[in-house]
Parts: sequence; structure tokens; C-alpha cells
Amino acid sequence: MVLTDEKLFKSQAHIAGKWVDAASGAVYPVTNPADGGLLGHVPDMDGEDAQRAVAAAESALPRWRSMTAAERAGLLMLWYQSILDHTEDLARIMTLEQGKPLSEARGEVKYGAAFLQWFAEEGKRVYGDIIPSPANDRRILAIKQPIGVAALITPWNFPLAMLTRKAGAALAAGCTVVAKPAEDTPLTALAFAELGQRVGIPAGVFNIITTRNPAPVGYAFTQSSAVRKLSFTGSTEVGKRLMADCAATVKRISLELGGNAPFIVFDDADLDEAVAGALASKYRNSGQTCICANRFLIQDGVYDAFAERLTAAVKRLRVGPGMEDSGQGPLINQAAIDKVDSLVADAIAKGARALCGGNRHALGGTFYEPTVLTDVNEGMACVQQEIFGPVAPLMRFHEEAEAVQLANDTAFGLAAYFYARDIGRIWRVSEALEYGMVGVNQGVISTEVAPFGGIKESGLGREGSKYGIDEYLEIKYLCMGGL
Repeated sequence: MVLTDEKLFKSQAHIAGKWVDAASGAVYPVTNPADGGLLGHVPDMDGEDAQRAVAAAESALPRWRSMTAAERAGLLMLWYQSILDHTEDLARIMTLEQGKPLSEARGEVKYGAAFLQWFAEEGKRVYGDIIPSPANDRRILAIKQPIGVAALITPWNFPLAMLTRKAGAALAAGCTVVAKPAEDTPLTALAFAELGQRVGIPAGVFNIITTRNPAPVGYAFTQSSAVRKLSFTGSTEVGKRLMADCAATVKRISLELGGNAPFIVFDDADLDEAVAGALASKYRNSGQTCICANRFLIQDGVYDAFAERLTAAVKRLRVGPGMEDSGQGPLINQAAIDKVDSLVADAIAKGARALCGGNRHALGGTFYEPTVLTDVNEGMACVQQEIFGPVAPLMRFHEEAEAVQLANDTAFGLAAYFYARDIGRIWRVSEALEYGMVGVNQGVISTEVAPFGGIKESGLGREGSKYGIDEYLEIKYLCMGGL
């Protein structure tokens, strides 16, 4: 791996300010999804290592939470600037271990850094209240305090931004952190920890452990009485298991889980804008985003025109290794491409047609052709399951109410998108869609300033925005009598 700053490449975990191995000495390989090449090895840690990291965070908590918000903000701002100063190296690490095009990786570095900047500022605005008292001899106050040690479990598709979105809020609030990055993409998180150490984040405040067997580590987090908050981004299945396990110690939890995002195009939409939004929402990161469009609901009057324009645009996407800065990189691993391949095969077997793509790419490995499917119906698995790949299934609808019904007919409620111009329709549909986030004439909605999160089986809580820091704070009521 060729980096300007070679010390950003780490092969050890980070606990209590030190670079450490697993207690067992075990390691596992990290590979490049574009070619299967070996990038390096990192510690394969277990529950014992997780407990060691939690103990370090617990030990560092009194000092960190006693610092002023301005002092914590100053360190976060130094970390933010250090990330920006190392954008190219961080982007290269990310592309090599995750596969996304280099230009997308650079964008994620800037996006991820923005959460540190945002929460550095927001941490100085954690206000309480003085509440009118029912009696003249007492005063009632409400203050906010850090919840304590926070355990963060992050996914592989955005290995920096999903970490900073959680850690920025936790650290600004005065919590200390133990983070477990996804087993496929630990190197970006370790480089982030290295930069934090350089700018002076105190030992034990931010800890990173790595493992390819996350279940024992997650269980150690959920069972630890020292961990008062757990934040997880990943599958609904795992999120439910963590939620149940957290009941043993009644932890505060945040869950950002699976989605099944509808992308609705009404007959009054600007089709050029809709196609541009569809490309950005569906094919960014090879369709491997938790809020990417999963089902395309197109009104009869514009169905054929939209399908034609989208297909033409998708055919222009260039597939290749992320380091070549192609338009679309590989999927993360073999299981991912097998799933996408099976979903497309199921749809075609049930009557769908591929307007383009529909096969594993000639490049081999985990590359898949950008695909558009037509004549899709609700009986197909790609409509019911999260695809997490570069496949756009197009369905017809007739009336507005039908589109809303189809969009809401899922257990998930993370993100939804629709394109329309009629102002009445925009209000009606925005309010009727059962989702935590709705993009109206916009295919890319993520930003540090807005609350990110879902409803139903897509999760609990919000990240980013002024609301994100509240996830790491407890409200304490003070009643002062005898006045």
C-alpha cells in the first residue's frame, strides 16, 4: 500500500492509547475486493479483548467528561483538520479495503470529517432548562450529562463516515468510546484512531478493536454494566439480537438497520432530474448504501420514457477497480455478489426483463454489471429484500394512493424518494410515506446537519444534526428546596 504517510497503515488495535495485539495473538487478513489481494493483517480479537477496551474507556471517562465542552471541541477540531490534511491517504486506504471509486472515497473523507466539526460546535450548545416551579420555596432545573461509555459498531460500506457520525457525537457529549469497525474494513478506522492520537485525544477516550468474529465482541458490549450506550449500524437481524441482549443491563441503544427504499416517479416529474437522482441514489458505492433506492415505482404515463433514459445513463457507467476511479467498483465480497446474482435470477425467472446488465461482470471477481430490470412485480424477491447491489427494479403504478400504498408495504422505514412538481402532491406524499427520511426531488440526502435514522424495523434514534448529540446525553432533574 503506497501512502504519503505510511504510519497511517496500522496492523494493531488501539486500546488505552497503545497499539496492541489480541490477547490470543490471533490475526486475520484484510483483502482488496477488487482483486482479492492481501492488504495486511489485523488482530482477531474476542470478548476478553472487548472487556479490556471497555475498561480503558471506563477509566478515561472521569477526566474526559470533566473537561469543558470547549476543551473537547478544540481537540475534535484538530482531529477534523488532520483528517482533511490526510484526505488522499485515507481515501486510498478506504478504496483498497472497501472497493468504492477513489473519487467517492475522497468525498466520504470530507463527509466523515464534517461530523467532527459539526459536533465540536454542537457540544458547546448542550443546554438545560430552568422550569417554573409550583412552589415559591423551590427551583426546578434540568441539566444534561454524558451517558458514559459508548460502544459503537460500524458497517463496511462507509468505514469512516459511519464511525465519525457516532464518535463525534459521543465524544463531544463527554462520553468515551469503544468502537468495533466491520471485519472487512478495519484499516480506515485504525488510521482514524492514529490521527486522533496525534492531535492529543487522551489515552482510553477512543479505543478501536478489530475482529472477524463480531458476535462475542458484541455480546461483551451488551453484557457490560460499564457500557451505558450501544450504537449499531447494520442488518435488522443483528440489530434485533443486540437490542434483546442490551435488555440485560437496560442500555440506551441507537439502531440504524436495513431498508427497502422506494423511489417514486410521478407523471409530473422532471424526468432528467429523476434519472440523475436515480443514478446517484442507486449506483453510488455500487448500490451498497443503507439508504439507496431499492424499488422504483414509476407512474404509467412516464414509465417507458423513464426506463429508456435510465437505461441509457446506466449503460454509460464504467465498471472497474476503485483505484482506477471508475464509475462503479466491486461488491464487498463473494457473499454479496452471490446474493445480487440470485435476486436478479429470481426476478427474471418470474417474468422480469433486463434492459441492461443482469449478469456478473466480465472483469470477474465481485464485479457485477449495472442493471435495470423492467416488468417487476411484488412477488419478486428483489422487491421484498434489500438488494445492496447495482440493480434497479422498475414497477408500474397508476394512481398516487397506489404508489403510497406500495411504498409503505414493507416492514422497513429508513429512506424514501419521490419526484413530482405539484405542490399539493408533494405535501400529501411526504407526510404519508412511513419513513424516517424522505428525499423530494433529491436523490442524495445525507448531510451532517440533518437527522439521519429510520422507523419501524429500520431502527431507533437519530444521528447527525442537533438531535444526534442527545443520543449520548442523560437528562437530570434537580429540585432545589428551602429557598
